[in-house]
Amino acid sequence: MRFIGIDPATKTGFVALDIDGNVLVEVELSGKSKNEDHKNVELQDALYKLLMAEDEIVIEGPAMGTQKGITTGMIHGGLRSMIVRKKLAMNFVNPMQTKKYVGVTGWIGQAGNKRRLVDKEKKAAVKESALQFFNYTHKSHNVVDAYIIARISLNLYRMREYMPLLDTQTYQTEVINDILNKA
Repeated sequence: MRFIGIDPATKTGFVALDIDGNVLVEVELSGKSKNEDHKNVELQDALYKLLMAEDEIVIEGPAMGTQKGITTGMIHGGLRSMIVRKKLAMNFVNPMQTKKYVGVTGWIGQAGNKRRLVDKEKKAAVKESALQFFNYTHKSHNVVDAYIIARISLNLYRMREYMPLLDTQTYQTEVINDILNKA
């Protein structure tokens, strides 16, 4: 049994963990074609080849207000179709829950003097938190996100099976409970 985290995008992060949280696969997937339709199909094919029977999957949903809604919808829909074709179930996590799982709020500064983290700052904060919490790093922020999502997948399974969780911060268990309560 593997625990899969998928961060869908034109460059999709994919991470598979074992029951103890050890990394089995960590890769950034993308299509190589110049044609967008072909590139999207190549991305779907790459995911399809990685998926195995018995995989426990959590896939991140699209960010609210994404600027490229059609592209995002095509990527997310295509990747979800590959999971369904493999006859696998999936759970969903939203981008805010992924950040919350590693203690990133999206804000910096003290009360009364806070400002929102923007794009690269947010990605850097998540990457730093993954290193701090799990001693995990990767050159691709998509793979780092997929790793966090795979940890969510693993602990979601462990909670359903009444096993001790590997990640026990209050906000981490809140994310797991929120996903369980929506399922």
